[in-house]
Amino acid sequence: MQMTEKDMFLKTWEMELPITIKVLKAYPADRLDYKPHEKNRTARDLAWIFVGEQSMIDMALKGKLEFGPTPPAPKTMDEIIAALDQVTKANMAKVKAMSEENFNSMIEFPVGPGKVAPMRKADIFWLTIMDAVHHRGQMSVYIRLAGGKVPAMYGPSADENWGM
Repeated sequence: MQMTEKDMFLKTWEMELPITIKVLKAYPADRLDYKPHEKNRTARDLAWIFVGEQSMIDMALKGKLEFGPTPPAPKTMDEIIAALDQVTKANMAKVKAMSEENFNSMIEFPVGPGKVAPMRKADIFWLTIMDAVHHRGQMSVYIRLAGGKVPAMYGPSADENWGM
């Protein structure tokens, strides 16, 4: 049986979630209000983005993207991680259950101020994974600057060198 794009997406998503959680767990829990520059988010708010991305998946699943204010991040990293794990697993189940036709269906996606264009739901789903990888990179810098140890993600890091 040939793997579909939906199968590849789900496999990638299932591989990426534990890496994201590993990075979040590596962040020093007592430094959640840290931000490296006045224009940056706090570490807490950066970590909360991973949960926010799941709302975009949920909106795409429902067929309409309607962005609004996001709820404030919880006080602890453990709460953020629990929320991420819960909402991601719920969304994974919904994506698994959707048909290939629905996975590839088009919805309107914001492309600029007051502008939308058609985009496949599948591409929105992939975008959330790519954005999570981007924000993990940011989080790894925050970890280092906050005095934590950067975990290995796709290979060894300076702090987790796999004995090499």
